[in-house]
Amino acid sequence: MTLRIATFNVENLMARFDFSGFTNERHRDRTIAMMKVESESQYRELERARVIAHADDTRQMTALAIADTFADIICLQEVENLHALEAFEYGYLYKMTGKGYRQKFLIEGNDSRGIDVAVMAQEQTASGEEIEFIRATSHAKLTYEDLDIYNSALKEVGEKKHEKIFRRDCLEIDFKIGGRPLTLYVSHFKSMGTYKRNVVGRDYTMPVRQAEAAGVRKIIERRFGKGKTANKRWLICGDLNDYPSRLVISGDRQKGFDFDYVKSEHSGVDPLLDGDFCVNLMERRPDDNQWTLFHSRGLKERHLCQLDYILASPSLARLNANAKPEIIRSGQPWRTPFPKGQEVERYPRTGWDRPKASDHCPVVISLDMI
Repeated sequence: MTLRIATFNVENLMARFDFSGFTNERHRDRTIAMMKVESESQYRELERARVIAHADDTRQMTALAIADTFADIICLQEVENLHALEAFEYGYLYKMTGKGYRQKFLIEGNDSRGIDVAVMAQEQTASGEEIEFIRATSHAKLTYEDLDIYNSALKEVGEKKHEKIFRRDCLEIDFKIGGRPLTLYVSHFKSMGTYKRNVVGRDYTMPVRQAEAAGVRKIIERRFGKGKTANKRWLICGDLNDYPSRLVISGDRQKGFDFDYVKSEHSGVDPLLDGDFCVNLMERRPDDNQWTLFHSRGLKERHLCQLDYILASPSLARLNANAKPEIIRSGQPWRTPFPKGQEVERYPRTGWDRPKASDHCPVVISLDMI
């Protein structure tokens, strides 16, 4: 019995317009920034037209990327609400696959923009085994004090003991796959951001991501018992917004690109990966072929890195010793440079920067559940 499970940051799957760009230029789209806007009502008309014009191609590509995973269960990040998810699944994904993800789960989390984590599941696996939903539990309200993970590093970046750990949530969902238990932990950790107090954004925000990782680990240990988690069947899926390594890019389109593999000394995911607590299944792929996102801030700061994870319990990893994740990169924009031999055919109408399926790539793996 095989289960295909995927994770994908779908990038701002929204059911509303954001008009904050009228008063905050940092939120204003670059197309409207080129125009002279004389009133808020004019800005709202332009923003509505821009979003609608861009949305259809974007969401067709998002749906293509999900369809190409052939996943029985898919964990999603950056979904506004169930209405947005249901409208997208019915209007785009169902038309491509011919079958729906009938089971959908989303609990409102903590994100100030209203983007949440979600899960969609088929009613059966491709081989006909029942996917039975048991329960969903949100951990969005947990504080640093609740899990006893507050430390001096968090204090230095302005976090308080009573504040919530997760920037979105750690959504815990229990399934039975053909009668066999599987627990998912779906998260979307704090972004790396930009410079703050003259410190690189990744370094400044790392204590928060490490606390989120430690929080997920404690939730699992409390659920199954500390020292007993290795023999249980669980997966941590999502956009964890940090990388253990990256491919640093040099060169340009005219002269060609070079990609240098660089191992990170520290990562926001370390509390999960330390001590054989779980297995980063992506490490079964070659070092230079684990990336799920292209990051660029001009020619001086460009790299490919893994931000999207499927982390398996040791017992589930052992059961699937030969399973390797697949990365769906056909929805990446043309500006993303690919190492030699990794090039893919892009989806129709993909743009230089947009439209695209997402800034992230879906990750999917087939796991035996015997």
